[in-house]
Amino acid sequence: MADDEPLVRWKWIADHLNYLAQLALDHAVMALVPVLIGLLLAVPLGLLCARHPRLYQPVAVVFNTLYALPAVAIFMLLVPYTGLGEAGTVMIPLTFYALALLLPTTVEGLRATPEAVRQAATAMGYGHWRRLVAVELPSSVPYLMGGLRVAAVSSISMAAVGALVGRGALGYLFIDGFQRTFTTPILAGIVLIAALALLVDVALVLARRLLAPWAVRSQGAAQ
Repeated sequence: MADDEPLVRWKWIADHLNYLAQLALDHAVMALVPVLIGLLLAVPLGLLCARHPRLYQPVAVVFNTLYALPAVAIFMLLVPYTGLGEAGTVMIPLTFYALALLLPTTVEGLRATPEAVRQAATAMGYGHWRRLVAVELPSSVPYLMGGLRVAAVSSISMAAVGALVGRGALGYLFIDGFQRTFTTPILAGIVLIAALALLVDVALVLARRLLAPWAVRSQGAAQ
């Protein structure tokens, strides 16, 4: 970068608003769809692990090991099978990462329902599935939303690394900026990723308040 080069070229940003918006939208889809798929997988798998505690530790070890693997290495391993520049190359690992984060909170949430509440529901004539839907899953909502917040923010951050395999959405701005020694797209990418993560986190907090208002009231009472 030249000595007289400004840190941010506002004209460049103004001229590329549509481009930045498209990258942000692509980034949101690529990061959040794996979280949604991870949630859909975490609920039945978490239910199975909550019902069979001996199964939980081996399953948790497998997903924790997958989560510890570097994202770039997994992306590179998938390229020969899913293709360079394809969304699946990035979204498949992100799904497993999300599942690794969501599984513990799902199990914890399903175990959080007091046994007395389960017995009361059974005494009222609730069958296994009705008790699950009407009692256990609603009780686990605060835990699930907490896990979703962590998984969503983590996925939004890691999705940028996909630019190294040709599908990084906002991550393109970092590569473009470094290649041209141009700080404006780098800073724009940082701000947009942070803003997207904040927006999603706030949306999940509001969803938690809507879906589990009793949890918010109990926290307020405890404070």
